[in-house]
Amino acid sequence: MTTYSSHYINGQWVKAQSAETLPVHDSSTEEVMATVPAGTAQEAEQAVLAARAAFDGWSSLTAEERAVYLDKIAAGLKARAEEMALAISREVGMPLKMSRIVQVGGPTWHWGNYAKIARSFEWEKRVGNSLVVREPIGVVGCITPWNYPLSQITLKIAPALAAGCTVVLKPSEIAPVNAMILAEIIHEAGLPPGVFNLVNGMGPVVGEVLATHPEVDMVSFTGSTGAGKRVGQLASQSVKRVALELGGKSASVILDDADFEAAVKGTVSACMLNSGQTCSAHTRMLVPAGRYEEVKTLAQAAIAKFSVGPSLEETSRLGPLVSANQRDRVLGFIRTGIKEGADVIAGGAEPPAFEKGYFVKPTILGIKSTDTLAQEEIFGPVLVVIPYKDEEEAVAIANSTIYGLAGGVWSGSDEHAMKVARRIRTGQIDINGGPFNANAPFGGYKQSGNGREAGVYGFEEFLEFKAMQLKPVAA
Repeated sequence: MTTYSSHYINGQWVKAQSAETLPVHDSSTEEVMATVPAGTAQEAEQAVLAARAAFDGWSSLTAEERAVYLDKIAAGLKARAEEMALAISREVGMPLKMSRIVQVGGPTWHWGNYAKIARSFEWEKRVGNSLVVREPIGVVGCITPWNYPLSQITLKIAPALAAGCTVVLKPSEIAPVNAMILAEIIHEAGLPPGVFNLVNGMGPVVGEVLATHPEVDMVSFTGSTGAGKRVGQLASQSVKRVALELGGKSASVILDDADFEAAVKGTVSACMLNSGQTCSAHTRMLVPAGRYEEVKTLAQAAIAKFSVGPSLEETSRLGPLVSANQRDRVLGFIRTGIKEGADVIAGGAEPPAFEKGYFVKPTILGIKSTDTLAQEEIFGPVLVVIPYKDEEEAVAIANSTIYGLAGGVWSGSDEHAMKVARRIRTGQIDINGGPFNANAPFGGYKQSGNGREAGVYGFEEFLEFKAMQLKPVAA
């Protein structure tokens, strides 16, 4: 077991003020794999003030100078990639071979990509008699989740640092080990003191300081919609900029002219990634009512290939959920669905036969569009199949939740799929299984949040506009 006893504040490891610690569990064995200190409001404020003191110096560096630091961090991540992947697989439950690619490979690429974006960005532009310049917004408080912990940290602090902001990070208390490793890498990269700070702790303590402190100019939060509303409410009192990446209930709409075998297989995969612990997971599969039985057979064949097992076993395609609470929550949703009359296509509420670990069987349920499981974000390996009578009803069902994060449309032609996709109110939508684009904007409509992450779109979230009105030159 690894014991962490310090926070990272003002360029150094500072011993925690409180003796209270937060346990981190291995999701496959339930053993405590590490402990981190429970930060106090005072420590969070120290970190904020350190970030404020460092802002003028960091923001006055050239984009090239800041980009060099980001490249060093990317190199440090590459050097410790296996250690990082192992930690995340144990914390979160994603099988190790996938963690290497998704949980670590992706974030490492983003660090280097933001260095490139900072170098090539158009920082100022002449508009008539004005010089419009882009400047960093200031001190940014970053509150991140546990499901893709390093990725969500990276998509906040890498663009913020590249833009010239200074940051205070509160990582998830459920999966903080990766953040501690990243802080070590950042320290080795030699950033000026106070540019990056990390305080572990609970949302109602550390997170609320970041949301309310007058010296924090922006809060970037990823997590549940309920918690996001709280962050937005608190931040509004000091009129901070708020970026929220929240929940989803994404629909995969399979049109009658689609390749059903490819569409069902693709939808099952898009739902089950990271054991369904993905905000953009395609958790609703909308199918023509007349082809429901065909879809059931195809779905059963697709789900059978998802072998469940501990995250460090090479044969595992689906690992455990992150915690006992998450497992119990997901099982509760499955029981609710069955109680409401769901057709159990695969899986169910009986846990797999493992003595330890937070496992849930990959489950597919046939339901109605008005059922609880058609509206609530489950955040586990649960796919619901909803029949529709025609294309109009399919679009209506897809738009019938409070969320609008992601989704997909499957058709015999991209043109038909895109025509339907334009009617679906969601921030990202896959056309016939189109792959994820790490430079495209990621974020949602409605209660899935506001703001965008990734690529230049995520970079610009951390910038302000300034217009300098110049005296026109006499003709």
